[in-house]
Parts: sequence; structure tokens; C-alpha cells
Amino acid sequence: MEPLLPASRLSELAELSCEILRCSNRLLEYIPSHTARRGIAHLVRGMNSYYSNLIEGHKTLPRDIESALQSDFSDKPTERDNQHLAAAHIQVEELMRERLLHEPEWSIHSPEFICWVHREFYQRLPDHLQFTETHRGRQQRLQPGVLRDHEVTVGAHQPPASSALPEFMRRFEQFYSSKTLPATSQLMALAAGHHRLAWIHPFGDGNGRVARLHSHAWLIRCQADAGGLWTISRGLARQRQGYYLHLRTADQQRQGDFDGRGNLSDRGLAEFCVFFLRSMLDQIEFMSELLQLPALVSRIEAHLHLHHGDWSLKKREQAARVLREGLIVDEIERGRVSQLAGISDTTARGLIHRLMDEGFMTSTTPKGPLRLRFSTKVLETWFPKLYQDLPLGTY
Repeated sequence: MEPLLPASRLSELAELSCEILRCSNRLLEYIPSHTARRGIAHLVRGMNSYYSNLIEGHKTLPRDIESALQSDFSDKPTERDNQHLAAAHIQVEELMRERLLHEPEWSIHSPEFICWVHREFYQRLPDHLQFTETHRGRQQRLQPGVLRDHEVTVGAHQPPASSALPEFMRRFEQFYSSKTLPATSQLMALAAGHHRLAWIHPFGDGNGRVARLHSHAWLIRCQADAGGLWTISRGLARQRQGYYLHLRTADQQRQGDFDGRGNLSDRGLAEFCVFFLRSMLDQIEFMSELLQLPALVSRIEAHLHLHHGDWSLKKREQAARVLREGLIVDEIERGRVSQLAGISDTTARGLIHRLMDEGFMTSTTPKGPLRLRFSTKVLETWFPKLYQDLPLGTY
């Protein structure tokens, strides 16, 4: 699988890397409240699950994903299975982020980590979803977190023999964990590693999901994910055909003496890396447009006017001022609501109850401070185009 890092188009890749880091860091400045950022990151995890599963040919609506996280599953078998897949993805991503935070020395490139991600995902699925198919078309039970023990074919690509997988996985960790890999090359290495992990195809099923979760873990390690405010899966799903094309291009053997010195094409890997980094930058720019405070406040006001026309105009304006404050501060003391909205304490108590009943605000105790709440009810107006209805596809 050499080369593991491209030698061509380095200037372009370096420029993209710098722009990604600059724009990702700026995302954190758009929403001052840490609490609001965590709420938005929770929405993004749902979005990440939606698009990652969409790439694999499974579609689940945002409200159905939210229901699945509450253990409320559909009576229809296909919808229920898709809910399980979406919920498992979100739960594993949350667990992964928590472990990476508390175990900073854990190598995300090790076979142990990659197998852990696979095991955690599949252990959350019902029994009938834990099967795979061999290259001869025979159904075979999947072993969560265990490298495949059978041969597979992925389109025109023939992944390594099962007996060679431990050696390939060791080489993967050795190279991408190397201290000699400079920090300035991390995003380029992330893109290359995404392809090479998919190329190895270490498991009987779930390789695409694991590769994308691994890339997400790498972004967390690089501190380039803005605390979870953006995701690569949306970009890959929106360019599904291009994603597949560039994966296949990077699968190719070396094309002559001017295409590197490894077994695989250096040019093909470089093209994939450029595509991948451009997709990353595109998604950061998309979230940047959504999260700029003045525009977000305007959409919140529009939501109130559109969906709560039964409230008086004055009440909607008062609610908007409180919700805007929730984007700026972590918590709003209840006594401050009257000051923010310009109303009496008695009227403020009524406004608080209304905001909580509608799911705009939440509190851990009946008299505790208020925090902004993000639910699927506000997705279409607060965060338009976060979810898009795209055609299904598989790799």
C-alpha cells in the first residue's frame, strides 16, 4: 500500500491544510457560549451519522434518529434497522470523543483502537445486522472488532488477504503514528490514511463507517474539528460519485516511472487527498455561514414569526432576545430574563415556561439557570440545509 503519503501536489495540499486549520479555529469564535456550542455539536453528530449512513445506502430522518436515541424505534423493520445504525454511530462517536479526551496517549492508528471502534459500533446493533457476505456470496456472521478471516472483493479492488491483515495494520500504525511525521502534514496524512484504511478493508463489513469515524478521531487529535462543529461525512455524501471515483483512482497501481516509487499510484493518492481536503474546507465554510451570530439570530426570529404566529409580536420579540442571549452566555439566571426581555418578573416567569414548553430552553432543576436547547423542531429554520435529501449509494 505504499506510498502512505503523496509526494506530488504538496504545495496545494499544504495551502489547503493551512486554510482548513484557520477556518476551523474561527468557527469557535462565532458562537461565544460553550453550552450552545455543545448543543450544536450534538446536532452535528446526528448529521454526521445521517450522512455516513447515507453513503452506505441507509437513510433515516432526523426526527427518527432523535427517537432512536430515546429507544423509541419504528414498527417497520427497515426503518427500525436504519434507526439502530444511526443511533450506534452517534453513541460510538460520543464515546470515542470522551475516551480521546481522557486518554491522550491512546494511539488512534493502532489496530486496538480501530478494532475498538468497529466492536463498539456492531455491539450496539441487533443480532440480524451482524452478518456479512464473502466474495463467494456466502452469508457469514460478523465478529465485532475482529479482523476478517475471509477474502472479499470491493468493486474492482481486491483487498489484502486475510492472513496479511495484521501486518498491514501494523504498518499503518507504524507510519501514521511516527514522531517524524510533522504536525504540518497531519491533515494530508489524515486524507491519505482514510484511503489506505479503506484499501486495507480490515473487517467483513462496516469499513466505510470505521474509516470515517477514524478520520473524525484524527481531527479531534489535531484539534481541527472545532469541538465537533463540522463533519466531513456531509461533504463526502454530497459528492458521493466523486468520493467513489477518487477512492478507485487511489486504488490503482503505479502508472510508470513518473508516478512515485511505491506499489500504488502516487498521483492517484495525491488526487484523493486534494479532493478530501477540499471537501473538508467546503464543510467548514458551510458551517461558518450557518453559525455567524447575526444571521443565526435572524433565523431564530424568523422561526418565531413563522411557527408561533399565535404569540403576540411583543412576545416573539421578547423570546428572541432571550434566545439570542443563550447563544452568548453559557447559562441565563432566571432573574435576568425580565431584564433581557424588558418585562416584569411575573411576565418573565410566564415567558420562561413558554420557552421551556416549546423546547427552546432547558434547565437541570425547576428553579435553576436556563440553557439554550437545540431540537429537530428547529433544524429547518435555524440550520437550513444541515440535512439534505440525497440519493443513496454504496462503495
